[in-house]
Amino acid sequence: MRKIRTRFAPSPTGRMHVGNLRTALYAYLIAKHEDGAFLLRIEDTDQERLVEGAVDIIYRTLEKAGLIHDEGPDKDGGVGPYVQSERQASGIYLQYAKKLIEKGEAYYCFCDKERLESLKTEVAGKEIVIYDKHCLSLSKEEVEAKLAAGIPYVIRQNNPTEGTTTFQDDIYGDITVDNAELDDMILIKSDGYPTYNFANVVDDHLMGITHVVRGNEYLSSSPKYNRLYEAFGWEVPTYVHCPLITDEEHKKLSKRCGHSSFEDLLEQGFLPETIINFVALLGWSPEEDREIYSLKELVEVFDYRHISKAPSVFDYTKLKWMNGEYIKAMDFDTFYEMALPYLQQAVTKNYDLKKIAAMVKTRIEIFPDIPSLIDFFEELPEYDTAMYAHKKMKTTPESSLEVLRELLPLLEAQEDYSNDALYALLMDYVAEKGCKNGYVLWPVRTAVSGKQMTPCGATEMMEIAGKEESLKRIHKAIEMLENR
Repeated sequence: MRKIRTRFAPSPTGRMHVGNLRTALYAYLIAKHEDGAFLLRIEDTDQERLVEGAVDIIYRTLEKAGLIHDEGPDKDGGVGPYVQSERQASGIYLQYAKKLIEKGEAYYCFCDKERLESLKTEVAGKEIVIYDKHCLSLSKEEVEAKLAAGIPYVIRQNNPTEGTTTFQDDIYGDITVDNAELDDMILIKSDGYPTYNFANVVDDHLMGITHVVRGNEYLSSSPKYNRLYEAFGWEVPTYVHCPLITDEEHKKLSKRCGHSSFEDLLEQGFLPETIINFVALLGWSPEEDREIYSLKELVEVFDYRHISKAPSVFDYTKLKWMNGEYIKAMDFDTFYEMALPYLQQAVTKNYDLKKIAAMVKTRIEIFPDIPSLIDFFEELPEYDTAMYAHKKMKTTPESSLEVLRELLPLLEAQEDYSNDALYALLMDYVAEKGCKNGYVLWPVRTAVSGKQMTPCGATEMMEIAGKEESLKRIHKAIEMLENR
């Protein structure tokens, strides 16, 4: 049995889309599940789309995601170069294209732009060019004369126009297409560079790739790839086509949605391990009923045969929930280090930020949630006294005013402003008054925070704010309630 070898072959055109990240992840998991090799190859043959710095983004993304490649531009495994433009410089693609010409499986095409424009036709509402094999009829002498004259050319695959071609995909099964649908795709462009469609076949063979993972948008091109493999007499790799990823409205996940790339999600406060876990489940289901997996656990359980054919929805709400679970499970020191910039953004006063961090750790889903949860420590927000009315707590602005007036001298006399001491004081008052806890705690919490939702209870807030600030806010609450 051949050792499994997979590859991730991105084009350096910008940030890594979630779909590309999933391709890399599945290729990595397929290889590592069988103790195989995972390769990185940079496909930069489309020179017009290259973005400066994009190669660095690819390296950075894979490193942060934990998808460490065994071979690549920086790790020679003996089948390099691993950058297509460097492979192109050796003339390797033209060499293999000429072999196809000798076999009658490809041919030179000298048609100019005007002639190709005249071949345009509309298919399913889209204008495309279906080439008519015009240059296939050129004699050998005519071809040589045109080459000698320096007439620009491309090299096209020579596909049959009759019969059918069948290929096997491990997710979608056997797929048969009419050969009449197979356009004579370009293998070598007029600038001498190979097309993606040709270069990936040549490189996958020469690099010993056994399993090719890609999006299902390449299903329609697979028969053409298979014909290339067969024309060369090469073994066809195992195809694993992944389902489409859509947004919540079931439209293709667009770069414009704001969370379509790995770096977008990092900037929004998501953890790399959360993103990887979430992306793994975009189209693949484990046998057991669970959703939280480390990368190591994914390697152990991943079976690509459980990949779905149906489109997968990028559920942003679920991603946030999952990130919250990862944050809850994080050790406190790591959490505090990551949360500190957000804590400092919201609170500049000399408060115990570690105590505040402990309050929010189980209450956030992403780190940018922190400032809006704790900004009341910095400054009491403007709020409406109607907030003192709480149906469940059975409080009203009038009852709250009474409670705060009665508590004020007790809180002024209190020296120990620790959470436990303050809570004991309030519970003594509750017992004496013969009321429910919330009847007292709700007005105090509202007075100290000015918010309906807080990450902690009234006495915890007072401990952090301290005696002076807490009393100042209670005085203000009494004044507001008296003047309403």
